[in-house]
Amino acid sequence: MRHLLLAGILASILWILSPSLMQAQKFEGLALTPPMGWNSWNKFACNVDERMIREIADAMASSGMKDAGYQYVVIDDCWHGERDSLGFIHPDPQRFPSGMKALADYIHAKGLKFGIYSCAGIQTCGGRPGSRGREYQDALMYAKWGVDYLKYDWCNTAGLSAVGAYTTMRDALFAAGRPVVFSLCEWGDNQPWTWAKDVGHLWRTTGDITNCFDCEVNHGSWSSWGVMKIVEMRKDIRKHAGPGHWNDPDMLEVGNGMLASEDRSHFSLWCLLAAPLIAGNDLRAMSNETIEILTNREVIAVDQDSLGVQGLRYNDNEESLEVWVKPLKYGDWAICFLNRSSKAQEVNFDWSKNVISDDISKTTLNASERTYRVRDLWAKKNLGTTREKLSAKVPSKDVLMLRLTRQ
Repeated sequence: MRHLLLAGILASILWILSPSLMQAQKFEGLALTPPMGWNSWNKFACNVDERMIREIADAMASSGMKDAGYQYVVIDDCWHGERDSLGFIHPDPQRFPSGMKALADYIHAKGLKFGIYSCAGIQTCGGRPGSRGREYQDALMYAKWGVDYLKYDWCNTAGLSAVGAYTTMRDALFAAGRPVVFSLCEWGDNQPWTWAKDVGHLWRTTGDITNCFDCEVNHGSWSSWGVMKIVEMRKDIRKHAGPGHWNDPDMLEVGNGMLASEDRSHFSLWCLLAAPLIAGNDLRAMSNETIEILTNREVIAVDQDSLGVQGLRYNDNEESLEVWVKPLKYGDWAICFLNRSSKAQEVNFDWSKNVISDDISKTTLNASERTYRVRDLWAKKNLGTTREKLSAKVPSKDVLMLRLTRQ
């Protein structure tokens, strides 16, 4: 363990005395599309242990999720044990008796990547040891264990600057030398979309999500939010998203108790928003319906499109029927009709009368000048072309999600 302490001291000395030798930055070339994976918090909160995490990795590999693009298995809060006499953090020996290196090795052997959680404060949100003042030591331990992803929270941070605290951990991760996707989780309180592009790869834009379609759960000093409340919470920040730096509206609640139609709408919106797709359900006990939603490759392709442009709401003037659009590479477009109401809604959409322009991608959808093939991404069937008007019925709290491909 002493060699880790010496390495940390050496890294700090090099950083102070020779900045030209160690230009701290976030690791580039990571998260060029929104990260895909799983996180323990939404379903299990503090009830985490190594057996369950191994089983989750097994399920990710066997359920089709890995093949669909999911990579990261992330342990959220409460894995922590105590710090040793030198200040290095260790996992809870009762919950993780084999240690984090063995767990990471197991996950890596599955062809997956390993993620972990810490907090910028003196304690995590669950009351475990935070990283404040120990950033370089913690980063060294993460590198030793084989960590590929760090979610970094914002509890118990009185007196700290968010920019300073997150930049310090960014620098510590870089000094440790192992490439890590850095996920900032300060709930959007300090508008990270305006400053975090050079600090992390994704940043939370809101408070915590909860498994309902459109609600607020008041916890006294804070609230958790349903899917549509999250969607409504931040406006005009899509220009800040792109390859290597993503707006993060929080983890997925698919498979955690909502209706299948609500799960489908939730997943569709996250893909349109170019959001990280971090599942939050029990992968060991998924229904076929949940698997079909989480592994729909045609919908995932909208999220993972390499153009990297976040979608936008085009029209919400009709009764609870919203139209969302996302420009894609090679001139394709994703179009989603979202029915927020409690009854089915008719869609009658004349492509030739709706010219859609996007200032960020500098692209325009003009079906009067160019014909597009139309494909229903959930029904997985072709619907003709934009030469014909679109007529369809969208069930309550469901979506009609289309991909338009130039002929």
